[in-house]
Amino acid sequence: MATIDGRPAQYGISLKQLRELMEHRGREGIARISEFGGVQELCKKLYTSPNEGLSGSRTDSEHRRETFGSNTIPPKPPKTFLQLVWEALQDVTLIILEVAALVSLGLSFYQPADEDLPAAIADEEDHHGWIEGLAILISVIVVVLVTAFNDYSKERQFRGLQSRIEGEHKFSVIRGGEVHQISVGDIVVGDICQIKYGDLLPADGVADPEQ
Repeated sequence: MATIDGRPAQYGISLKQLRELMEHRGREGIARISEFGGVQELCKKLYTSPNEGLSGSRTDSEHRRETFGSNTIPPKPPKTFLQLVWEALQDVTLIILEVAALVSLGLSFYQPADEDLPAAIADEEDHHGWIEGLAILISVIVVVLVTAFNDYSKERQFRGLQSRIEGEHKFSVIRGGEVHQISVGDIVVGDICQIKYGDLLPADGVADPEQ
């Protein structure tokens, strides 16, 4: 059995209870905290100290992350190139051009019996119709591929920028009695965070009403 500082790693509060606790705010939230014995007792249930914080050991952090989850929002799966191609094909203008190209190609292969029209002229008109239809289709394909490629490149750049911003976002926590600047994604349940005026809270938490 895994241990934390030599004690069995069986927390006195479950993930479900924590989620329910985080759904309440204000006086109702304070009342729910009281049901667990207050902030001090809640810290005991999570094996953390209001003054010293967590030990900061890697084993402890990994175990808490496995038990309660990590402080990250799973990103949506990126769209594939084929999905972006399909989305580009949904443009109304391109749909009209596609229909026009198919009609043009269909008419180029249709040869009505017209005895008054010389055979050479009929063949020349069919040839030109076939070229026009193919040219429209090629134009549509080029536009769709260029649009899909641009969207794919923008999405990759956006995800790279988002990952860099998330990696650079630091927050102050107390571990082992000292203040440390850690990445937001490294915050785990039981961390004691230092909050200053104007800070953007990177996770749900409980504030001690007596402080």
